[in-house]
Amino acid sequence: MRDAAFREYFERHHDSMSRLAYLMTGEHDAADDLAADALTEVWRHWERVVAAEDPVAYGHGILMNLARNWVRRKKRERLLSLDPIIRRVLDPDTPAVVDVRSALARLPHRRRACVVLRYAFDLSEKEVATALGISVGAVKSATSRGARQLAELLGGSSVALARLNGWEAAR
Repeated sequence: MRDAAFREYFERHHDSMSRLAYLMTGEHDAADDLAADALTEVWRHWERVVAAEDPVAYGHGILMNLARNWVRRKKRERLLSLDPIIRRVLDPDTPAVVDVRSALARLPHRRRACVVLRYAFDLSEKEVATALGISVGAVKSATSRGARQLAELLGGSSVALARLNGWEAAR
């Protein structure tokens, strides 16, 4: 019974978890690995997942935590690999971004997570709150600020979120 239920969960949600991980990391290989790791955690905690109010949101929450840790680790690796002189000269806030993926990578994790889940995955504010373990008010605030920041990074373009919505099909 457990095996069949998990297999169904896996088949229904693996692709969307992989797309979500891709939007959070910008790397296909990492996305597949993170989706697999998240589904492994779903399996390990299956009783909690099925007991949750929204099992899909529970799985997304696991994935978002794994993605956040992956992004932090990669950021540390990149900073450590930079020459100290170059590191001092770089301005990480320079909005030299030309596409959505680059712009998303510049958003703080919570804002990026809220924007991606709301606009690319069309989740409700409540579903995003459940997936991330935060309040609906925090989702509203982070989504609003993230969308505004994303638009600024994309040159103030009013089509920024439309481009994000088109990503799911483009992956």
